[in-house]
Amino acid sequence: QIAGREDLRKQFVVTIDPDDARDFDDAINVEQLPNGGWELGVHIADVAAYVEQGGALDREARRRGNSVYLPDRVIPMLPERLSNGVCSLKPEVDRLTHSVFVQFDKRGVPKSTRFTRSVIRSAHRLTYKEAYAILTAAPRNQLGERLHVAWELAALLRRKRFEHGALDLDFPEVKVWVDTNGKPIRLERVENDESHQLIEEFMLAANEAVARELKKRGIPTI
Repeated sequence: QIAGREDLRKQFVVTIDPDDARDFDDAINVEQLPNGGWELGVHIADVAAYVEQGGALDREARRRGNSVYLPDRVIPMLPERLSNGVCSLKPEVDRLTHSVFVQFDKRGVPKSTRFTRSVIRSAHRLTYKEAYAILTAAPRNQLGERLHVAWELAALLRRKRFEHGALDLDFPEVKVWVDTNGKPIRLERVENDESHQLIEEFMLAANEAVARELKKRGIPTI
């Protein structure tokens, strides 16, 4: 399955997700470039490598349309052996991905983009709380240094986005914790802190790169 894919297993790739996440479908890495810019890598689980187009899994996924996230469980669009297993970008294991690389200059302007089918090996699985703790402290190791470099880029992209008129739709989000009987026992406000903003900006950058490519190729899309 790895044949013909770009081997990114030596790159310092991490995932950042909620505390109780069980499927990790996107990973990131950021490299500082000699010219003062950055290269952003966003890696999305290549589910299509395991789901044959028109097959039983594909038909059932189309029928369901999406995974349903409830306070105490997920009703997945695909079987858990895929969504939480071989397609989940867990640390220290090889995983098949689609990658987009965007090079930004020191002003945060995208200068080049490339797409590739790839294989990664995530170095760390971080929760948002762990990532926030690292971002609000001085870097003490490679993970801290990499996250701080990533935040430099994310903060620049975020600032530019609002300067260009983006709306700040930061509505309060509440996490519901339930006991073993499914009874709500605690409400926790989810703060849109730097760890969340970092992932938001990089997912937006990847989506914009895909949109630019589709427009350039004249491919009709939503």
